[in-house]
Amino acid sequence: MQLNAEAKPLVVRCGAFGDMVLLTALIRDLHAQFRTNVDILASGPWTAPLLQGQPGVGEILCLRSRKTPYWLSSEQRQAVRRLRARGLGPTWVCDDNAATDRLLDRAGIVAEWRVDVRDHPLLPEEHATEQWRRLARILPPACRQRPLPGIVTDFVGCELKVSTAQRAAVEQWLRKRGIADRPLELIQIGNKRTMRRGLRRYAVNHKYWPAARWAAVLRHIRLARPDHAIGLIGTGPEYALNASVAALAGVDGVYNFADDLPIPRLLALLARARSLITVDSGPAHAAAAVGCPQVVLFGRALPSLYRPWGTPGAPVSVLTGCVDGEPSMLGIETAAVIAAWDALVGYRALSMSGVTSTTPPSVT
Repeated sequence: MQLNAEAKPLVVRCGAFGDMVLLTALIRDLHAQFRTNVDILASGPWTAPLLQGQPGVGEILCLRSRKTPYWLSSEQRQAVRRLRARGLGPTWVCDDNAATDRLLDRAGIVAEWRVDVRDHPLLPEEHATEQWRRLARILPPACRQRPLPGIVTDFVGCELKVSTAQRAAVEQWLRKRGIADRPLELIQIGNKRTMRRGLRRYAVNHKYWPAARWAAVLRHIRLARPDHAIGLIGTGPEYALNASVAALAGVDGVYNFADDLPIPRLLALLARARSLITVDSGPAHAAAAVGCPQVVLFGRALPSLYRPWGTPGAPVSVLTGCVDGEPSMLGIETAAVIAAWDALVGYRALSMSGVTSTTPPSVT
């Protein structure tokens, strides 16, 4: 395998939607160091529409499955051919997966050309984006004599750019729904576990928050912002869940977008929205990356590691709860979510005694 004369960096990460948003911190810093685009080997149908055209992103190679035996997977063989053709270059392996290792071995990307995340585990209280930025400062052994200009930005969060064409397209899409002239508040109720196998497996879904509480939040937003549209986002399987919560809320001006929300449209919608209330999810990370203010409900996941961390000036209010002494989203009360949203958007409720305000939650 020949050396890539330009030493073009490669990042390997087969992660979920939110994982790939977090990865933009690594891509940005590698792009700044090497002054060239970063190629990506990834998986999942979300990676290309999420990252294609973003600053610093080069070629994206996507795999549907790493579990299929190599000789039965034309897709894996094609990826290996493409990696060999691009030549040796510094490679950041951001997965703990033997199948990924075997693909890189077949492509001739040997250990001296790799920075492996398994050799550089998370530090205490380190956020995922901080770990990726730390890895960007580590070069593979084969490249350590190469002079680099260094990282040129102090920005530490994640960022996604929304193009003018995306913004225009989402306005046209909203116009067809008759709400292009209305401010927009967004809600993300479900997550990838919500409708798995067509069932709401609440017992194993640590990101479940009861429908009655979501309905109460919808009623509060309608009262607070009577002229705003409320959009329920998610993937296709979450459409029915959204519809049931909207029916339970019994208010007008609620729109279920989950049946028609490809990723480029989702990003533009998040960039346009006044706020988002969401469970810990991929859209939460995307919202932070495009600058949408949000309230995020966490269950068992550690906010210190996975809280959305996006563009400067985009506030993120993180809520946590406990049940029987254990972290649980079910321990987050409806009033806490309403108070956090009120503080986020600057809403002050009217009461019989005059104007009152809730105590703002901590914003991280």
